[in-house]
Amino acid sequence: MSTAVVGLCQMDLQFPSAASLKDKRRVLQSLVARLRNEYNVSVAEVGHQDAWQLSTVAVACVSSSGAYARGLLEKVVQAVENDHREVVLLDYETELL
Repeated sequence: MSTAVVGLCQMDLQFPSAASLKDKRRVLQSLVARLRNEYNVSVAEVGHQDAWQLSTVAVACVSSSGAYARGLLEKVVQAVENDHREVVLLDYETELL
């Protein structure tokens, strides 16, 4: 039996143009949908739900390869970093379980 590896990445995000929770949620919902569709990962907001311009998002994946899981999460981080329109990546942490 092979061993499953769970990859987890927590990202602290800022939404500088958001003037309300509605603004933030609109941008965040779009980002979450894009990450789910393009990278086949699970995504959830896990912190700062009531803050207008901040969010902590967790991204998870399951693989039989730790290298694949880490590489996939790095691609997700790069996609968020490259989305300069409305999201700023403040910090992130990746771990394999």
